[in-house]
Amino acid sequence: MQPTAESKTDHVIQLLEEAYSIRINNLQGSVDLTAKAMSISQEMQDNLLIAKCTSRLSLYHMILGEYQLAIKLGTEALSLFEKEKYKPGIAEVKYNIAGVYYKTDKYHQALVHLIDCLSIFEEIKDMHNQARVHKSLGTIYEYFGDEKSAVISYERAISAAQKVKDLNLESNAYNPLSGIYLNKGNVAKATELIERSIAMKNETGDTRGLAFAIYGKAKIHAQTEQFETAKKLYLQSLNIHEEMGERLGRAMVLYKLGVLYIKMDMLDKAEEVLNGALKFSAEFNIVIIKFKCYYHLYEIFKQRQDHVRALEYLETYLLEKESVINSQTRKIIESYEALTSMERLKKEAEMQREKAEILEKKNLAEESSRVRQEFLSTMSHEIRTPLNAVITITSLLEDKSDKNDDELLKSLKFSSNNLLRIINDILDFSKLDAGKVSLEPTSGDFLSLLENIRNTYKNLASEKGIRINLNIENEIKRFYKIDETKITQILGNLVSNAIKFTDKGEVSIDVTLLRKGAKSDQIEISISDTGIGIVEGALNDIFDSFSQSKSYTTRKHQGTGLGLAIVKKLVTLHGSNIEVESTIGKGSRFFFQISLPHGINQKPDTVEISDDLNGKTVLMAEDNMINAMVSIRLLSKWGLKVEHAKDGLEAVELSSTTTFDFILMDIHMPNLDGFDATRSIRGSSNPNHRTPIYALTADITASQRELFSPYFDGFLLKPIEIDKLFNTLTKKWIK
Repeated sequence: MQPTAESKTDHVIQLLEEAYSIRINNLQGSVDLTAKAMSISQEMQDNLLIAKCTSRLSLYHMILGEYQLAIKLGTEALSLFEKEKYKPGIAEVKYNIAGVYYKTDKYHQALVHLIDCLSIFEEIKDMHNQARVHKSLGTIYEYFGDEKSAVISYERAISAAQKVKDLNLESNAYNPLSGIYLNKGNVAKATELIERSIAMKNETGDTRGLAFAIYGKAKIHAQTEQFETAKKLYLQSLNIHEEMGERLGRAMVLYKLGVLYIKMDMLDKAEEVLNGALKFSAEFNIVIIKFKCYYHLYEIFKQRQDHVRALEYLETYLLEKESVINSQTRKIIESYEALTSMERLKKEAEMQREKAEILEKKNLAEESSRVRQEFLSTMSHEIRTPLNAVITITSLLEDKSDKNDDELLKSLKFSSNNLLRIINDILDFSKLDAGKVSLEPTSGDFLSLLENIRNTYKNLASEKGIRINLNIENEIKRFYKIDETKITQILGNLVSNAIKFTDKGEVSIDVTLLRKGAKSDQIEISISDTGIGIVEGALNDIFDSFSQSKSYTTRKHQGTGLGLAIVKKLVTLHGSNIEVESTIGKGSRFFFQISLPHGINQKPDTVEISDDLNGKTVLMAEDNMINAMVSIRLLSKWGLKVEHAKDGLEAVELSSTTTFDFILMDIHMPNLDGFDATRSIRGSSNPNHRTPIYALTADITASQRELFSPYFDGFLLKPIEIDKLFNTLTKKWIK
């Protein structure tokens, strides 16, 4: 009797389940059983079963470290699942592909796939796979240096695993979570988590997972300088990985073992092991381990005083890392998945005007929305780097252009600055939404600040033929303790909005004293206009991110929809609420109340300006080659002699042999960041320990400023404004 189609289908499903259950201890057996299931599925010509088999093969080959084959199989499975419109399969295969990407150091592409599959797993309420995705997201956040988000993701992975009572998934998240606590110096917590993981792995018989847990325990012993115990544990983990055919785990252990031998002053053994790790990582394209091996081989030869070999390894490390970073950036820009994800974000932003749909989306995919916002913030930071070059190059070309080019350059400069404003809005909103912004109040001239804001927007109002008024009650003090930047952001957004939506009449800034106190005053600030007004139904929505009133959504009144969202968050930061009153055709009034502590008149330092930079020397540390090239051209135009360092290590080396007039130090650089490089230069033995050093960065938060201030003479935010850079280099402070 011939088996029926139904019995064949059951047999295929049974084979796939058996293959998945033995993957922990017999990965090759999983491949063999899945290949058998594939043969039956192809004989039946069942595309859905073929897709399931192909997806599982992609997973197993990914675990084996056969990444190209895993991507090929994953892509084939994805195409079949999409034709069948089978959502669980689409999500599973995207998760597998993401695994390949982040294991080969392609974290941005991995993030895009994880965003997509998480949304589906949440929609179908698949807690098992949600746990797997959250664990992978934690790995990516660690790569980005965002340990706070990594901890949240690992804890969510643990929670989801506990709900489905899956000890293996739960223990998988304990391993990296232990590593984070170890990095923070909390050895007790790290040990507790890793011991819990080992106990679970022994209970479930997950031999492959046990190797990773033992590896985590070895790291703890290495950090607490119990070197012999750490070595035994690393070797135990290595033996298991070799038996299981686990390539990533093997490479990780070899690398850490090499580092351990350096700490034990066994340089010959360290060189042997690191070369083995390097060869193995190169063979199987385990990129991040390759980088680290090159660096520690450099350390070995540096300790041996073999400067020629040390330099060779350091240069190889820097060149390979730069090459991969450039390649990654290009691939991200060209990546179809990345572009389509950005397009989806844009469409969702437009749809947020419908409040009911926003709430529905938040209920279905709250975590997915949070991850998308993190992705948007990350990509915005990356856009600023090439934009810095565009703005600077445009300014340089203006000096050499003829009349025919003036109009083109003027348009390019306007477009670049407009793009920068949009990106800054996104970044400001992301930081505020993530709670990474705090108030930095100092005694300031409040009345002058208000006057400056009025003057800033006076021309914009005049161009539209409207007036801008500033009305301040006499009892308002001149000096208060205020965060001038954030007050300027609040009022700037409100005033520019009022002007935008007013075609005739006036815009008024009114400042009223509500209550006078011994140490602080309660003040109301109001921005009113005689513009088009806001429909009553939209008054509750206009402060939402990406939202605009329907009466605003014309090309004449276009914008990002982030301005009022930023205002709301900044006013909330001041412990207050922003309120609005409006009548269609008559205008709107935005107002809020804040308590301002009394301030004092702090006389500013005076400066002596000199434009003579000719012949001065500057050391510029910048890891982005395009930005470096443009900055060198600009500084050379002012007569400066520029020495370029590609990272913090090179900056320290150059500064130890040559005295410079200035140092411009990028904060975020590979190998050694700008902060640690500057701290090293400030050492008394360095000839530049008194040289003015200026930090170049896209993001200096309040906590960072407090930490950085003792080392830097000032901060220049990227994209660098040419006038500010020139004024910084030509001023001489008189205390």
